[in-house]
Amino acid sequence: MDSLTAFGVASVSAMLVFYALEARARMFVLAFALACWAAAAYGWLAGVWPFSVVEGIWGFVALGRYLKRR
Repeated sequence: MDSLTAFGVASVSAMLVFYALEARARMFVLAFALACWAAAAYGWLAGVWPFSVVEGIWGFVALGRYLKRR
């Protein structure tokens, strides 16, 4: 496994974990947003720009949820 693939696996795995933990604390919502942006970076580096765009948007959606949540 090359380093780019390992980065992709780590970022998407982090998305899964933080999404599952969102109900526990507000910080997990922010962590999910950051993981989405990491996955978007992976998609960009891998040359899969549609995946990158969608993950980037999901990051902004999660950031909005983080800012609304108290």
